[in-house]
Amino acid sequence: MSRTRDAGYVSAYEVQAAYLPNPLTVDYLVVAGGGGAGDDRGGGGGAGGLRCTVTASGGTPGTVETALTLASGTNYTVTVGGGGANFTNGSNSVFSTITSTGGGRGGTASSGSSGGSGGGARDTTGLVGGAGTANQGFAGGNSGITSGSTGSGGGGGGAGAVGSAGQTNGTGVGGAGVATTISGVSTFYAGGGGGGRGTTATATPGGNGGGGAGAVGNGTAGTVNSGGGGGGGGETQPRLGAAGGSGVVILRYPNFFTISIGGGLTGTTALDGAFKVTTFTAGSGTVSW
Repeated sequence: MSRTRDAGYVSAYEVQAAYLPNPLTVDYLVVAGGGGAGDDRGGGGGAGGLRCTVTASGGTPGTVETALTLASGTNYTVTVGGGGANFTNGSNSVFSTITSTGGGRGGTASSGSSGGSGGGARDTTGLVGGAGTANQGFAGGNSGITSGSTGSGGGGGGAGAVGSAGQTNGTGVGGAGVATTISGVSTFYAGGGGGGRGTTATATPGGNGGGGAGAVGNGTAGTVNSGGGGGGGGETQPRLGAAGGSGVVILRYPNFFTISIGGGLTGTTALDGAFKVTTFTAGSGTVSW
């Protein structure tokens, strides 16, 4: 005897098949913490490394990365890197298999340190900016000084440009960051910090994307959740280099998925058309969908 299927019956196979065309594909922006700057005409802090699937990542080759295809019900690590204190590298940021490297510290009587973006050199003959990391950020600026000692430290590297060299007339501007629309609004991240200045100079701008300004006195900190490098300290006491800005992790995924945020993370979710955007501003933990 044949059996007629009820018109309202839906098999488990049909339920599964209905979801197959809609995989969990996650776009990401992962920005590490910016580096802290150097003292006494010190180099600006390098920006945190920047990796992104919506806009080209920082540094060279600076390609647009591929979104991750993830499994529902599986935990994935998220870490938001902190900005480096005075003369200290920034901390790495992480999402799943993606790691962005903390920004290099600016030089205090030294060359800049390597990092996601490199720190700028102190204003001393022969010192050089730190190297950036491929596909994350650019190098910091050299001292640029061939004689005398009244100029500025080199600017910290940014995700989008090299920091400019320090000069006797006090340049040393932080390298520019990179703009992305992953949140739904075009926003710059990961600008390098400006180099510290001599007594006759005015503040040195940080790079667009949260880089702190270098100063004649104490530098200005990088912007929180930008990955910007700290601004270098100048020649006049107090003359400390400033801290880098903390990083950020932003995830964009189809709006029919719901994210679960584990303890230890600070994050908020907003709707942007057919997508949800979750922004993590602090902490370390796991997420799942």
